[in-house]
Amino acid sequence: MDVSSMQATATARREPLLSIKGLKTHFTTRTGVVKAVDGVDIELGRGEILGLVGESGSGKSITGFSILGLIDPPGRIVDGSIDYDGLNLVSMGEEACRQLRGNDIAMIFQDPSMTLNPVLRIDTQLIETIQAHAQVSTAEARQRARDVLVQVGISSPDERLKAYPYELSGGMRQRIAIAIALINKPKLIIADEPTTALDVSIQGQIIYEVKQLCRKTGTALIWITHDLAVVAGLADRISVMYAGRIVETGATADVIKRPLHPYTQGLIDSVPSHATRGHRLHQIKGMTPSLLNLPQGCAFRERCERATPECLVAPEPTLLPGGKSVRCWNPAL
Repeated sequence: MDVSSMQATATARREPLLSIKGLKTHFTTRTGVVKAVDGVDIELGRGEILGLVGESGSGKSITGFSILGLIDPPGRIVDGSIDYDGLNLVSMGEEACRQLRGNDIAMIFQDPSMTLNPVLRIDTQLIETIQAHAQVSTAEARQRARDVLVQVGISSPDERLKAYPYELSGGMRQRIAIAIALINKPKLIIADEPTTALDVSIQGQIIYEVKQLCRKTGTALIWITHDLAVVAGLADRISVMYAGRIVETGATADVIKRPLHPYTQGLIDSVPSHATRGHRLHQIKGMTPSLLNLPQGCAFRERCERATPECLVAPEPTLLPGGKSVRCWNPAL
C-alpha cells in the first residue's frame, strides 16, 4: 500500500460514523414552542458506545427519533445537521430513510408494543425484517431468527417463534424487540432504555451481548437511559442531557469519577452505594423546568448550588483537554 492510500485509510478510520451538529427539534403547540432538542452536538465512531443520560423530558429520546427521521407533526427538525456514514439524514427522502431503518440503523424502543405487531406470529415478524433488506430464503431467514433469539437469552426458541406477542410476558416481548434490532447486524443501534422491563440477570445478559456485538462487528451504539449505573459498565463515553441540551461529555471513567457540571454531580450523588448506606441520598432541589418556559440563561440555574450572576447568560460548551466538554460557567475544575 502506498503512502497516499495509507493516509486515506487512516483518515477514513478517524471519520465518525455519526456526526450531529447544532440539532434543534421543536414542537409547535397552541401554548408555544417546545424546544425538545436545542442545539445538540454528538460524534460517534464505528464500534463506539455512547451513553446518553438524563432525566425524563431532557430530550434523549427525541434526539434518537430525530436521527431516524421519526419526528411527526407538530414536531420538526428546524436546524442542524445529522451526517451518517457520508449521508445527510436531515435532507434525505422518506423512502431512503426507510431503507436505512432496520438495516444500517436500528432502534430498540422502551415499549416493545412500538416494535411488535400484535396480530402476527414472532417468526413472521423476524423473517419479514430479514427479507425486507436481504434476498435470502425463508428457511435461512428462519434459522437466523432462531439464532438471534438464542443470542438474547430466550429459551425454547422454536416454540417462541410460533407464538403471538400477547402470549408472551412483557420481558419476553422486550427481548424479542431487541432481537429484531440486532437481526440485520446494523452499523448503528439506538437503544431507548431497552432493559427497563427486564430483571437484573437478563438485563446483564443483554448488555453483555450488545457490548460483545459492538466489539466484534464494529457496530456503534447510543444507549439512552436515566441509569448511570448501567452506562458505567457499558459505554465508552457519556453525554449528559438537560432541558434539550448536552451539558457534559467525556470518557465514562472521567465523567463518573470527576463530574464537572453540577447536574452531572447531582445525578451521581443520587445513586445508592455502599458508601451512602444509612445516610440520606443527595437530592437535586426543585423540578425540571418546562421546555415551554425555560429560565433565562442556563436552564439549570434555578436548581444549581453554584449559580452566580453569570448564569443569567446561557453558557456555550467549553472543550477541555482529553476530549471532555462542559456547558457551565462554574464547572468543578
